[in-house]
Amino acid sequence: MYFAGAISWEKDCREKKMKKLMVPLLLVLVMLIGGCVDSGGAGPQEIGGVMEKNNDQLKTAIFAGGCFWCTEAEFAGLPGVIRVVSGYTGGTKAHPTYEEVSSGGTGHVEAVAVTYDPARVAYEQLLDVFWRHIDPTDAGGQFADRGSQYRSAIFCLDDEQRRAAERSRDALNRSGLFSRPVATKILPAGPFYAAEDYHQGYAAKNPRRYGDYRRGSGRERFIREVWGDGGSGRTGVCPLPGGSATPAPPEGGQGNTAATGAGRGKAGAIAGAAPPQNPDRDYRKPDAAVLKQRLTPLQYAVTQEEGTEPPFRNEYWDNKREGIYVDVVTGEPLFSSRDKYDSGTGWPSFTRPLEGVKLVEREDRRLLMNRTEVRSRRGDSHLGHVFPDGPPPTGRRYCLNSAALRFIPKEDLEREGYGRYLRLFPHP
Repeated sequence: MYFAGAISWEKDCREKKMKKLMVPLLLVLVMLIGGCVDSGGAGPQEIGGVMEKNNDQLKTAIFAGGCFWCTEAEFAGLPGVIRVVSGYTGGTKAHPTYEEVSSGGTGHVEAVAVTYDPARVAYEQLLDVFWRHIDPTDAGGQFADRGSQYRSAIFCLDDEQRRAAERSRDALNRSGLFSRPVATKILPAGPFYAAEDYHQGYAAKNPRRYGDYRRGSGRERFIREVWGDGGSGRTGVCPLPGGSATPAPPEGGQGNTAATGAGRGKAGAIAGAAPPQNPDRDYRKPDAAVLKQRLTPLQYAVTQEEGTEPPFRNEYWDNKREGIYVDVVTGEPLFSSRDKYDSGTGWPSFTRPLEGVKLVEREDRRLLMNRTEVRSRRGDSHLGHVFPDGPPPTGRRYCLNSAALRFIPKEDLEREGYGRYLRLFPHP
């Protein structure tokens, strides 16, 4: 592969010091790297299905296991693995962007291309690592990331890989480890497009955020419960900004205790309750059967099962529009955008609830720490947690799950029955 060629060139220069080789080899290096990095250095680039041809001794494997941050991290440190590239494959659009893929409309999945030395690590060993870090029975995504763009798959570059993948899948089905059959697809490899630079090596560059997301998504809990290793947290929680001596909780509020959820950045996009037409309504909570039909899997897991969604991958963490936030279950008014601020955690944070709103606060001793859980009064929905480290005037930080909220922009307040809150947003 091209970066392996770069390493080889540098080694030759050091050991042989053959000055006459530097110019031609440098030209080759520039040509090889040019296939992966454009002049801007930020956009996705096509790698294609023949990356191993840059070095006859190396091979490539392509896996899709949900969030490519996690999949990349699992392979990156393995002996014999030369390089792992996060990217997109399996769809029809050439050179897709992250935004296009995450919308679910390109047919692509988040995946990784693993360049490895088969003399040091076998393809079958890579398959074993892959199976142990996904939920292979989930056809709708992986953990908190929902949608076709997060489905698991093995993309085979030749018949040998396909046969090995099929044998591995069949063995997993026969093991009886799962009550449902393996849903992971085994597909022929097509063009692979490297993701944007900021996605590459995310776990190494952002260890805290990555660790929090991994725990909060439900991935670690699943791995621990199924395989007996790899897990370090039951669910995600809001952390103390700027680091803490407490056991590394996730940075805010939205992972998933049920290994289900909504797509990245879409957790609150689907309204879970009809908007109130009467400001004096009682905001009655529907029964569980109705909620399961009305809410997305992540909304249900968060509000009814005290789940947590991932940081920076939820609907409202950076929403700056004016309006109010209501309980996604009942429509009960909860918070105003006027009290929202950027806490740096990747979850929507507020200094106080709406005037007159009474929230339920409960002591939460899970994860070996004392926290204060916040729930809605009428719907008894789990919203998140409140911490005593917020800015003035209250000194409180309500760290919430986007999946527990529905946002009503100020221009829709009257139409949706919340006209009494227009006074909060006077015309400029």
